[in-house]
Amino acid sequence: MKRLSFSTQLVALWALVAALCAMLVAIVWFMAISAGSQQIAGARQQATAACEAVATRYNLSRPMSGAAGNTDLMHAVLDIVLAQAPGVEGGFWTADPTGDAVPAWTAPGPASAAAGSAPVNGFLAYAFPTYQGSGIKRDIPEAETPLILRTLRTTAATHAAAADVIRNGPDAVIAAACPVKDEPALFAWMLTRARPPLGRYGEGLVTGMAAVLAVILAVAVALALALRRWRRNLTRLEMALSSDGDVERSAHLTRLGEPELDRIVDALNQYAGRAELLRQQTTVLSDRLARAERFSVLGKLAAQVAHEIRNPAGAMRLKAENALAGDSERQHGALRFILEQIGRIETQVASLLALTQPVTVRSRQVNIAEWLADVVESHRELARRRGIRLTLVSKFDDLADAPVPQQPAFDADQLRRALDNLLLNALRHVGEGGTVTVTVERDWSGECPHLRISVSDSGPGVPADQRERIFEPFVTGRADGSGLGLAVVREVASAHGGNAYLDDRSTGACFVIEIPWQPSS
Repeated sequence: MKRLSFSTQLVALWALVAALCAMLVAIVWFMAISAGSQQIAGARQQATAACEAVATRYNLSRPMSGAAGNTDLMHAVLDIVLAQAPGVEGGFWTADPTGDAVPAWTAPGPASAAAGSAPVNGFLAYAFPTYQGSGIKRDIPEAETPLILRTLRTTAATHAAAADVIRNGPDAVIAAACPVKDEPALFAWMLTRARPPLGRYGEGLVTGMAAVLAVILAVAVALALALRRWRRNLTRLEMALSSDGDVERSAHLTRLGEPELDRIVDALNQYAGRAELLRQQTTVLSDRLARAERFSVLGKLAAQVAHEIRNPAGAMRLKAENALAGDSERQHGALRFILEQIGRIETQVASLLALTQPVTVRSRQVNIAEWLADVVESHRELARRRGIRLTLVSKFDDLADAPVPQQPAFDADQLRRALDNLLLNALRHVGEGGTVTVTVERDWSGECPHLRISVSDSGPGVPADQRERIFEPFVTGRADGSGLGLAVVREVASAHGGNAYLDDRSTGACFVIEIPWQPSS
């Protein structure tokens, strides 16, 4: 399985974080709303249940007391029942047969008991046993009195349990009322409060959480923008590095403004600078090495020239001395021998001059078919005299009449000099009845097409110990050879941007010249 890129992983992680943030916001919002509603519903159910419990308990306890409207019994029932209902306060309320409140009532106490005061607004008893403040709370909450009375009047009118709710922001006040059995004008009422699930700091906590989530979302957005910018800069860097041409020779890379990527850019620029410095040093060292090799070759050349000239010169001296003491026929024979040796010396000198002079290539479009036919034909007579069959094989006859732009481009004179050396070398090594074949073709195996000219023969081939050094100067397999012809071939091929090599085969020898079909611009 292909591994995801680092930027893709970051994008996936960012998308996951954004989705989780959105889900968390929705969950917190839903919990806050649903918890508040459930809190009110629970408080309402608790108040209604407490009211019914008080009314039932009072109704069951009333016959045992032997008195009706006993406020002490009411307080006792309220204390017992409401002690099991945290946060619930309540009492009893009475109304005349028309449903109106009894006009006089006071909270219980020594002074009111002594004075024999009557109820206020119909309230007979009140208790809040789970009150969290100091002391015992016996006063009815004034702020919620209108809500309590409204609920009681609704119950008195319908003679059925009723409840009412007043919301105040996140808080809610719930009042519940229910009739007392067998007491047409007596009712029990309860009051409780529903607060946010997280207490009085719940709204602040929700606000704080919303702020935190907003910050997280802002960070996610900022991360998305930063990631987008980072990927764009990474793409710019990738395009700069993948552009055509040598990376080490490319222009100085511009910093992108991203610290991490800028460090990579700086490292690449430093690497390119060091590579360029090393390239310059390599060029200098290559020049020095080339000069050293040239001096080495010149040393070998001087020794070889001395050897090649001294031997013919000594032979000519001996022939001349013998001719002076002989007749005219011997003198004529000596002169012919001297001329042959002079020709040998001239050949050596010409080859040496060709090797020491730099090869200058002047490429132009050449009709390859006509050019090859002319070169091969110039060696046809020598091959006929030696009894050798010389043939030309062309593997692109379609170019015989092709327009000039489709023909290869090379220096016809220089390449002819190299091909002449290969043909002469083959004709010298092949005996009577042998064959020499010149093959020309276009090679498409590389990035650009190449012109390949091969000269193969049926001779003895190249000895194994000379294969690696056959193109070096003065390396030859014949006693009368100079060892310079193949060196000239290699120089000409190299000057054309190609190479010359010995092709491996089981019989005979095959030398190949391979140069670009068109010279590089």
